[in-house]
Amino acid sequence: MIRLLVVDDSAFARYAISRLVSADKGIEILGFARDGVEAIEKTKELKPDVITLDVEMPRMNGIETLERIMDEAPTPVVMVSSLTGEGTAHTIRALEIGAVDFFLKASSANPVGSPATQDKLTTKIRTAATIARKGLRRQCVRMPLPSRPRKMGRTNHDSVRKVVVIASSTGGPGALYQVVPMLPEDLPAAVVLVQHMPPGFTRSLAERLDELSQISVMEASAGAHLATGQALLAPGGYHLLFEPGGVVRLNQDPPVVGLRPAADVTMPSLARLFGRDTIGAVLTGMGSDGTRGSIAIKEAGGRIVAQDEETCVVYGMPRSVAEAQVVDHVVPLNEIAATITRLCRE
Repeated sequence: MIRLLVVDDSAFARYAISRLVSADKGIEILGFARDGVEAIEKTKELKPDVITLDVEMPRMNGIETLERIMDEAPTPVVMVSSLTGEGTAHTIRALEIGAVDFFLKASSANPVGSPATQDKLTTKIRTAATIARKGLRRQCVRMPLPSRPRKMGRTNHDSVRKVVVIASSTGGPGALYQVVPMLPEDLPAAVVLVQHMPPGFTRSLAERLDELSQISVMEASAGAHLATGQALLAPGGYHLLFEPGGVVRLNQDPPVVGLRPAADVTMPSLARLFGRDTIGAVLTGMGSDGTRGSIAIKEAGGRIVAQDEETCVVYGMPRSVAEAQVVDHVVPLNEIAATITRLCRE
């Protein structure tokens, strides 16, 4: 039985979430909190397995609350967010701090949305409950970032000879914060990121990664080009592909393995263009996305790096790639960037 603490300043939202979750016989509502101050008290008192945490609350907002929880009583947290400029930025910040995932409120009048959306919330709660608390502490570790010069004129569109494509899902934003900023400004490759996220959130993630990183990071747009020293992030709701010359093409074809964007679309597209000069990296996440893509990269002569089980929030995608026997290097999260850099320079 998963014991859940629901934190939201809206009485109606608390009711809607509890009514939905109570229909799942494997989840028990342990208690409610109306704001961050109360949430911290009840987390320590009730010791829930999972917390759903509203982003915008009085007295203490979701970000401050999450920081306190991760410092004082690390617990898997699923953020409950609204699709607004402020809401998306706060959600991205929460994932950086250590939130496991987030659920998008449909509206204030119908917080849990349609039946399909409701299933996503219970799935996220169940996934969060499987995460070890030591993993949460690890996600909160702040790696020292190198001094970062301003990135004016450092990208090069004319000499892309190698490409790195990184796939991630649940726990991925936290992992990307520990990988992308550690890639050096003179990395001799273009970088492509496929993180499973809905529309509206990938731009905020790209902007935050750009602030932290030595290479430039931006959300991919149709007609843009790959560039050495630059990372392009697949936009939420679109598959990301590349045409000759490294030109970006986006489409809204049906989801692949239930996902759009899917790494299994992007990876083969890059393998066709770059062959043996393609490096794939598969990080934490549920499911098997990245497996077919990694096979395509290996068949083209490229190489595959996978995050190890010990440092994954969810050891799903890396496990699937490892079971396909196409992985060249299995390394902990804090060695992913160095491994990618070494492979790019070989």
